[in-house]
Amino acid sequence: MKNILLLGATGSIGKSVLSVISENKNKFNLMGISFNSNYSKAEEIINNFLPKYVYIDDHDCYVKNTTNNGCTFLNGDSSLEQLIKNTEIDIIICATSGFAGLKAASIAVTTGKKILLANKESIVAGGDLIIPLAKKHSSEIIPIDSEHNAIFQCLSGENGTDDVQKVIITASGGPFLNSSISDLKNVTLNQALNHPNWEMGNKVTIDSATLVNKCLELIEAKYLFNLEENIFELVVHPQSIIHSIVTYKDGSSICQMSSPDMRIPIANGLSDMNRVPISFEQLDFTSLKLSFHEFPNDRKKIQDIAREVCNKGSNLGAVFNAANEIAVESFIKGQINFDKIYEVIYRTFDDNNVSNEVSIESINDIDRHARIEAQKVVKSIS
Repeated sequence: MKNILLLGATGSIGKSVLSVISENKNKFNLMGISFNSNYSKAEEIINNFLPKYVYIDDHDCYVKNTTNNGCTFLNGDSSLEQLIKNTEIDIIICATSGFAGLKAASIAVTTGKKILLANKESIVAGGDLIIPLAKKHSSEIIPIDSEHNAIFQCLSGENGTDDVQKVIITASGGPFLNSSISDLKNVTLNQALNHPNWEMGNKVTIDSATLVNKCLELIEAKYLFNLEENIFELVVHPQSIIHSIVTYKDGSSICQMSSPDMRIPIANGLSDMNRVPISFEQLDFTSLKLSFHEFPNDRKKIQDIAREVCNKGSNLGAVFNAANEIAVESFIKGQINFDKIYEVIYRTFDDNNVSNEVSIESINDIDRHARIEAQKVVKSIS
């Protein structure tokens, strides 16, 4: 029996994790959860799984809700650190959305435990901090988003990455497949959230619609697999069946295929010697019609920014991530049109002024500054 700490339990990834645990209660015990302020959803989790520890990030929510089913309720940075480092915990799942997940991830990788990572922003913004810390403390990071877990599976059993010639990361194209940026000025929030394949949270669904998500994943992949950025190619694959492809120097290409279901990479991440069984939709290979397209040329600049982050580091990822989070938030609030998300990112990134210092403090400072600059851009165009 493995004891699991689920950080970000009330989000879409948390929901998928809980589904996998529910089907494998003889293998996994939900020892602890964390969430921000969605207590109604957290209460369902508490009643169904009876975690021993419940960390509430929002202080007001914590004050109002601290009595339920004998759980130990926690709040504050020191309590979060103690929970993550608790020796009862075997596996830590980092599923907190956005930059907010960096703090917990930076602590988790110092524990020497198995870390299942769904929070790409912590790597995009803090890869130069997180990856060396994980190596120093012998923490195993296993990605559980579909694309990076696919790469992880395609590399399994190989002798490192020396024989890798190319890695293809696929993108669905989102709800605006075949639309140019100029066509997207007047799209509504509901249209942007209407993803054809995946059920995800609002932020990542918007990122999929802009294709910024794929650029963030490019940066994450560079750090996770220690490969040069020119090894990676972004390809649009509307069906979301092939999640990544690894081509080796002997001409062999290995891909990972599955239905678009986040529980599948999560189950793989939770596996040790034996795979974790779940109910899933079987692929009908006799009826599959798969297609692949080049990454849209009018999104080349956003991909170029991601590749610059890969090559230069220096906390540039924190600027890119912060600009995108502010841009997406502003669109969701109705402050800017969808097509202006790109402008907010471009102008904020071009105005960056970062240092080479790598620490949680420096990353937080750069994130804070980039958000201020991005807000200025939003104000100038709204």
